[in-house]
Amino acid sequence: MTAVPHKLSVDRLAVEGKTVLVRVDFNVPLEEGPAGQRVSDDTRITASLATIRHLMGRKAKVVLVSHLGRPDGKADSKLSLQPVAKRLSELLGKPVAFCPEVIGPQAEAAAKALAPGEVLLLENVRFHKEEEKNDPVFCESLARLADTYVSDAFGTVHRAHASTAGVAKLFPQAACGFLIEKELKFLGQALSASAHPYVAVLGGAKVGDKIHVIRSLLDVADTLLVGGAMAYTFLKVQGHSIGGSLLDEPNVAIAGDLLKEAAAKGKRLLLPSDHLVSPQAEFEPASKPGKSPKPRKTARAEPGGIDIAAGMVALDIGPQTAGRYAEEIRHAKLVVWNGPMGMFELPQFAQGSFAVAKAMADATRMNHAVTVVGGGESVAAANEAGVADQLSHVSTGGGASLEFLEGQTLPGIAVLTDA
Repeated sequence: MTAVPHKLSVDRLAVEGKTVLVRVDFNVPLEEGPAGQRVSDDTRITASLATIRHLMGRKAKVVLVSHLGRPDGKADSKLSLQPVAKRLSELLGKPVAFCPEVIGPQAEAAAKALAPGEVLLLENVRFHKEEEKNDPVFCESLARLADTYVSDAFGTVHRAHASTAGVAKLFPQAACGFLIEKELKFLGQALSASAHPYVAVLGGAKVGDKIHVIRSLLDVADTLLVGGAMAYTFLKVQGHSIGGSLLDEPNVAIAGDLLKEAAAKGKRLLLPSDHLVSPQAEFEPASKPGKSPKPRKTARAEPGGIDIAAGMVALDIGPQTAGRYAEEIRHAKLVVWNGPMGMFELPQFAQGSFAVAKAMADATRMNHAVTVVGGGESVAAANEAGVADQLSHVSTGGGASLEFLEGQTLPGIAVLTDA
């Protein structure tokens, strides 16, 4: 079982009158408005407000650093954080200063000019190529801006960049903000198997993308429910016909090994017994551009049942499987979900993912279960199902949450001061 890290919390830091460098995740979508660029979705900004307000209330001078997009180490006006500063100011109800630099005399002067309780947002840290290289000199320049460091950007902690890992080492204490604290609490429960029955729901495209997380969860969960395109590699191993459904050819043998490992550990690894399918010719964009695939029938894939016919592609778990998976989830005390059950972006193939999301909401409400969603697409599906706010925790980190569930050491967490 992987040890869950316990890190120093921001509320244990003495910050009054001190300048605090806070790594936030303001990698938000922008759109053109009447007055120029504006933030079109402020979810990631609102996620950081508790930490920022706490520091403001403790009379700290708050210097925020974030990236936006992939400018490849060069300044790009379309990826400036200035519109984000404006939106943050609106959310806080107080002015937020903006500095067009990240390091150097101008940034240092802007940080020094802050009064206790004031906030400064620096320009996009990825305008500097040294950020992603974790350059020591760049880290030192960042460290000169503040007296202490707080990390509250969980979506970036799996990267050993200057602002997420390198600079933290240069302060006597480096704490986690409330967002990261919450992530560690709930994702930590997933790794420590804090309650049973424990059901893990895994989807996505390829077995190869989830090998490590499957192995990690086989150590702690009681039941694994597998959906998404990767389910068809497992079904192929079992001798079923999968038609034109996605086959992760390089990992067929590994899928077989995982089935054996589950059996050896006494764990239940359940696979779809029916599917929503579409003619492969309709599904492939090259055949009929602009047309969405439509489910023509429900196929079954189980011993003695009807396998997926040639020329058909499975794009969602079927109603029988959705009902079976939902029942497993509703009786659980701990549920972790990573990866959609099908091509949920298309309404006709969203029902499997929605069934999982709604069953998790039911488990939270009726069974007092701890329910955790990790991974960008799963989060999007939970939001579209309208139940994200009814779950125990919706992770803000896609790659970070996956690597955490794999039991990997995340550089941006490892560098923080232990509690």
